[in-house]
Amino acid sequence: MKPTRPSALALIAVVFAVLAWLLLRLVYQRLPPLPWSGVPALLLAAAAEALIGRDLRARIAGRREGKRAEPLFVARMVALAKASSLVAAAVAGTAAGFDIYLSGSLTATVPRQDALSAVLTLVAAVLLACAALFLENSCRVPDPPGRDPDDQAASLR
Repeated sequence: MKPTRPSALALIAVVFAVLAWLLLRLVYQRLPPLPWSGVPALLLAAAAEALIGRDLRARIAGRREGKRAEPLFVARMVALAKASSLVAAAVAGTAAGFDIYLSGSLTATVPRQDALSAVLTLVAAVLLACAALFLENSCRVPDPPGRDPDDQAASLR
């Protein structure tokens, strides 16, 4: 499994932003106000993934006493990190699409509140994507001491 590339997440966000903007042009007037309840959920998930990543990195590197990191648990955390980074990119793109669409009508109360909710959602989704990338990176097994990275690259050819 290859590591998630930030450029892939950015592409997903751009695609979702364009789709959200196009859809909002058609249906925004019929939508209820944008809820803010997604923000705490995204922030809670980001905090949890960042803490798990910090703990897991220390356990894999052997800097933490106690239980070692079980391989199945590490594999599950990689899957969680990959999934949540993709979802965070999609949510961030959708929120950006909202913000782009609403940027021209911030004088009205409801669009201004929706734009604020979308900005907060965008920030929380970016934090979740960053925490997910950190968790995914934390699941990597470090190279053994004394091993030359050039030798490893040559053996993969």
